[in-house]
Amino acid sequence: MPSPSVIQRPALQWRVGDASAAIQRALPEEVAIGLAFNGCPHTVLMATPADVEDLALGFTVTENIADAADVAAVTARRVEAGFLVDVRLRPGVALRQARERGLESRSSCGLCGVRNLVDAVRPLPRVVEGGQVTHQAIQSALAALEDRQRLGRLTRATHAAAFAHGDGVLGQVREDVGRHNALDKLAGALARDGTDATAGFILVTSRCSFEMVEKAVRIGCPILVAVSAPTELAIAKAEESGLTLVALARADGHTVFTRADRLGARLAEPV
Repeated sequence: MPSPSVIQRPALQWRVGDASAAIQRALPEEVAIGLAFNGCPHTVLMATPADVEDLALGFTVTENIADAADVAAVTARRVEAGFLVDVRLRPGVALRQARERGLESRSSCGLCGVRNLVDAVRPLPRVVEGGQVTHQAIQSALAALEDRQRLGRLTRATHAAAFAHGDGVLGQVREDVGRHNALDKLAGALARDGTDATAGFILVTSRCSFEMVEKAVRIGCPILVAVSAPTELAIAKAEESGLTLVALARADGHTVFTRADRLGARLAEPV
C-alpha cells in the first residue's frame, strides 16, 4: 500500500548506453505547515505531511519554547494550502523566549527565518552523564534502519531520525524531506511515548550540523550518531554540552569525535 505522503509522477529516464524509457517515479510530498502557539502564529515549516503532531511537539521541545509536559494539546487540520497546527500550553504556563523568526522556514534549514545572530547559536545545557553503549550496538542500529525507512525506500529523497535503545534495538523512527523536521518528529514521538532519552542514542541519516546537536541536547539524549560528517561547530557544541558525537557511521564502522568514554574508550591525540 503506497504511503499517503508519496506522489507518483511520470518522468523520462535516460541511461548511458541505453534508450530512454518512460517511468513512474515515487516522490515525497512537501507541504506548508503553519505552526501556532496558543492560537498565535509562530512559523511555517516546509515538511512531509505525516506525523505533523509529533513535528509540532518536537519543535516545541527542541526550540526550547516549552517542555513537553507543559503541552496540553496539539491539534492539526488540513487546509487547502497545507496544515495548520496549534500547540496549546497548560493553563498558567508561559512560552519561553523563542528565537524570533520570520514566518517562513524551509525543509532544508533548521534556522531559516531567525532574525538575530545572537539567536542562531545559543548556549546549550549539559546532557546527563549517563548513557553507555557499545560500538556493536551502534552498528546494529545502523544496519536495521534501512528496513524501517519506508518513505526513504520508496523515494530516495528523505531523511530519517531514529531512537535506538542501549543494546542497539531500534525504537521510534520518523522520516521527512527535511533532516531537522525528521529529528523534531522523533523528539515529539519520544515525548508522546514517555521514552527515556537517556537510555539510548539518536541516529540520523544526514550530515551533522550544530543544529542537530542542539536538538539532540534539548531532547535530553547523551549520544548522537550521524551517517555523514560533522561540522567543526557541531563538534564544539557537543563538547560544550557533554554530548557524545559519533559520525561517519557506515557499514564498515564509525568515528567518535567527543566523549568517547560513553563507548568505553578515550580520545587520543593523533600521531
